[in-house]
Amino acid sequence: MITCADTLLLVVDIQEKLIRAVHAREEFLMRAQQLVQGARVLNVPILCTEQNPRGLGTTVAEVAAHMPGVQPVSKFSFGCCASEEFLRALQTSARRNVLLAGIETHVCVYQTAMGLLGRGYHVEVVADACSSRTPENKQIGLAKMRAAGAAVTSVETALFELLQVAEGPLFKDILKIVK
Repeated sequence: MITCADTLLLVVDIQEKLIRAVHAREEFLMRAQQLVQGARVLNVPILCTEQNPRGLGTTVAEVAAHMPGVQPVSKFSFGCCASEEFLRALQTSARRNVLLAGIETHVCVYQTAMGLLGRGYHVEVVADACSSRTPENKQIGLAKMRAAGAAVTSVETALFELLQVAEGPLFKDILKIVK
C-alpha cells in the first residue's frame, strides 16, 4: 500500500495544446484536479512536467491553480526519466512510490512509467486522471503499463489508500474533494 510518507504525485504534461485533443476532456480535468487537491491536503509532494512548453503551452490553469509553488520541469523527451532535471527532483524527494497521472497515457505517461519501473520505483497509474486522444490508445497504454508491473488505480482509490482512516479533518477534506 502507498502511504503519504513514501509517495509522490507526478503530473505529466497536462498542457494547453495537448488538453484540447484528449478524449473525455472534462471528466479527465475534473479527476486530475481532484488528485492534485487531494495530494496537497495529504501533504504528498507533487512533481509536474511540461513537454516542449514553448510549442505546447504550459500546464492548464485548472490544474496549475492547485499546485502553487510547484515549478514544472520542461522536457523534450516523451519519458520524464530522460530528463536530468526531472531525475534530480525525483531523487531529492526520496520517495519510492509514484502516483502517475497525465497525458497522453500511451506515450508520455507510458514511457515515464517504464523509466520509473526500470529504476526500481513502485508506480501506480491513476487511470481516471490519465487520458489520450482516443479511448483505445488510453487502454493500450494502461495495459502495457500493467503488464510491465505498474499498478493501475483511480483517484478515489489512491486518495483513500493514502488517507487510511475514515475519520478526522483530513477525511472530511478528502470527502469534499471527491464528491
